[in-house]
Parts: sequence; structure tokens; C-alpha cells
Amino acid sequence: MVINLAKYLLIFVVAVLLQVLIFNNLLIARVISPFFYLLFILLLPIDTPRSLLLFLSFALGLTIDIFTNTPGVHASATLLTGFLRPGILGLISSRETLESVIAPRVQNMGIQWFATYATFMVITHHLFLFFIEAFTFQGFLITLLRVVLSSVLSVVLILLSQFLIFRK
Repeated sequence: MVINLAKYLLIFVVAVLLQVLIFNNLLIARVISPFFYLLFILLLPIDTPRSLLLFLSFALGLTIDIFTNTPGVHASATLLTGFLRPGILGLISSRETLESVIAPRVQNMGIQWFATYATFMVITHHLFLFFIEAFTFQGFLITLLRVVLSSVLSVVLILLSQFLIFRK
């Protein structure tokens, strides 16, 4: 139990540091912004109690908000993502599959399943985040373009992390 707690604490810290120090400074074509920190929510064990999942999601978003001076934007987006995570897992997997796996990883579930899971989660997060950030539908198409392109880059980075960091 202590080993798992230390492992997830390390993932939390590394994801936040990578986001704040590297990915927040990476803006491609003034449109694409990767949000790698979502990896923490994605990798939490499937049987994480809902209240703990919501608390950790909020804490992650609030930590990013503190470092980026965006009061509540990331906290609300990650909280929504954490809230919808069990539903997304249930949507793309059977109950038997979810009960047989401890944590969602490429090594446990396969690349296609993990890519689908990550894509749903990232798009959910990005839709909420970018439209709350814009707080208007005036630039709807440019905001939608930001969602799509940033989601693609974020999913690619998250998938790469599975092969670079979480190898067997």
C-alpha cells in the first residue's frame, strides 16, 4: 500500500513539474497547448473510491492553477474529468474487464483500449477547459480547433509516456 501511495505521489509530482516547467511553455502556432498532467488521473487505479478520485482530480487542477495563475480553470476541468472517468471507463469496457485489471495502462489493456480511453478523457477535459477559458462562443471554431489539435498532441504525449516510462 505504501509503495503504491509513493508511486502515485511521484506520478503526481512529475506530471505537475513537467506541465509547469515544460509543457506550459510550449505553445505551437499560438493554438496547440499540450496538457500532460492528465496522465495522473488516467493512471489512477480503476477501483479508486469516487470521493478520493474527485479530491485528487481537484487537487491536481488546483496545483496547476496555482502555478499558472488561472484561478479555478484547471481545477474545474480536472474535477469534471475525474467525475466522468467511471462513466467513460464503463462506456469503453465491460464490467468483467474492469474488475480483472488493477490500473489502466497500455501493458494491462492494450494500445487500442488505452488510446480510446485517453482520447475520451482528454477531449472531455479540453472541451471544458478551452470553452471556460474563452468564456464565449464568439470564437467557437478557433476554440474547437484548439480543442482538437491540443487533444491530439496531449494524447500522443500520454501514449509516448506509456512506452517510455512504464515499460515492462
